Amino acid sequence: MQAKPRQITNIRKAKLKNHFRVAIFGSARIKKGDKTYKLVYNLAKLIGKEGMDVVTGGGPGLMDAASQGHYSGDKNNKARSIGLTIHLPREQRDSYHLEIKKEFHQFSKRLDNFMYLSNAVVVAPGGVGTLLEFLYAWQLVQVHKVKEIPIILLGDHWHELLDWIKRNPVKHKLIGVNELEPVFCVKTAEDAMRIIRQARDAYKLGDKDICKKLKSLK
Repeated sequence: MQAKPRQITNIRKAKLKNHFRVAIFGSARIKKGDKTYKLVYNLAKLIGKEGMDVVTGGGPGLMDAASQGHYSGDKNNKARSIGLTIHLPREQRDSYHLEIKKEFHQFSKRLDNFMYLSNAVVVAPGGVGTLLEFLYAWQLVQVHKVKEIPIILLGDHWHELLDWIKRNPVKHKLIGVNELEPVFCVKTAEDAMRIIRQARDAYKLGDKDICKKLKSLK
């Protein structure tokens, strides 16, 4: 039986292992049986199998898919599933397979802690909250408020948004072409994992130009 997640009050003071960590953002509304649920489950399983931690919002839907997949892949219990939960009036249920949990009442503090912990970000299909997480992560990387990390848009959900960004803000020089370097768009768990592995290898070597080195993968 899965143990109750360890509650922590301060992420920065908690003695978390210095593992490579992947944040997975995505909708709380997508159910088991959906192809996107399976996609996130499979990716998280690969992440767990390779001993990397996963960081999610700790709730239902794709967050639960990530936690369950990670648990399934982490056979030797070498990695951790970390849930940064948010107090909400609805769509609030903790994933069963969390190992470490921290609850927040403010989205801003929660997002800051996501970025503090994460060495790579995966953005699966989602709604307003997921869009907020994607854009916030991208902005922090853009203005160098966090270390350079890849932001991986997973699935068929994102192509039109990226096309719009290129046709409008980029075309009108509101966003520089080079500022798209951290953003990758992939369709499969294997393609996402290929980027994550290379980011992990660069991280281990202390490489600060991770996204530039990954540019050839786009």
